[in-house]
Amino acid sequence: MMKKLCFQNNSDGFYGTYYPNPKGAKHAMIGLFGDDPNDFMAKCGAKWLHKNGVNVLCMSPDVKNYSHVNYPLERIETAIQWLKSHGNQKIGIMGMSTAGMDSLAAASYFPDITLTFGLTASDFIWQGFEQGEKDGCKEWPVPHTSTLSWQGKPLAYMPFVYEHPVYYQKIQEETKGSGDITRSTCLFIDSEKAREHTEEEMIKIENIKGKLILIGADDDSFWEAGKYVRRMEQRLKERPHSCDYEAVVYEHGTHFVLPESMLRLALPVGLKLVLKFVFRAAKEYPNECEATRKDIDRRLSAAIQEWITE
Repeated sequence: MMKKLCFQNNSDGFYGTYYPNPKGAKHAMIGLFGDDPNDFMAKCGAKWLHKNGVNVLCMSPDVKNYSHVNYPLERIETAIQWLKSHGNQKIGIMGMSTAGMDSLAAASYFPDITLTFGLTASDFIWQGFEQGEKDGCKEWPVPHTSTLSWQGKPLAYMPFVYEHPVYYQKIQEETKGSGDITRSTCLFIDSEKAREHTEEEMIKIENIKGKLILIGADDDSFWEAGKYVRRMEQRLKERPHSCDYEAVVYEHGTHFVLPESMLRLALPVGLKLVLKFVFRAAKEYPNECEATRKDIDRRLSAAIQEWITE
């Protein structure tokens, strides 16, 4: 049983769970792993980070809530201050999927973050969305909101070209017969086609400090992760920046570009079999996807070790 300390939005200024490293550590990673900082995936992420020698603070918007509507970046700022005041000399952040975008945005705002992992992250802020049940839909965009906010104002965002309920109907259409548990690339491709990104809604990754690792796969079934990573690399080439970065795009890897040994904590047996049911690419290219996850494992673990010791 891992030791833990829980935080609430109302009383503490953020919702999260702190998992101190059982062997002791002087550095902490903020982990954005899913719906809730106490759920199974968050605990697997915390255990993986513990193995790599750091303390862990898992965070999410609220209790078992993966909706993203004007999530205040101040919550991450408050969490950073708490970590610093409780013996953590360095702060990093790690997020995948929507939370990968959150990680990059937070690191671009807060220079105390000196190690950033953006896994299958977009290079722009999205319109806010909610998940649950509404008119037979499990997800819907919220008009006039952003996924993130700062100082009480929504961050500039890319509006989805589809409104409720067409938004979710498009996901269902694209998913049907695809071999993927979810396909939603049309939401992003069509929204980008409808209007060019404004500079305001792009994440200012050139402001990120320390080490930055961007990872995506070209066979991602949720959005064009590979394209976003290449675009971020181009942005860094064109703008002054101080971070040391790695921008890596894999041909095969699915949306789950997570370290192999982290997923093995979740599924010690049958990992490849389960992923085949979730992603068509994992069924067609199981060995290539596994090689990607193993490479990510090595890459991220090495970055943490370097960060701890420098």
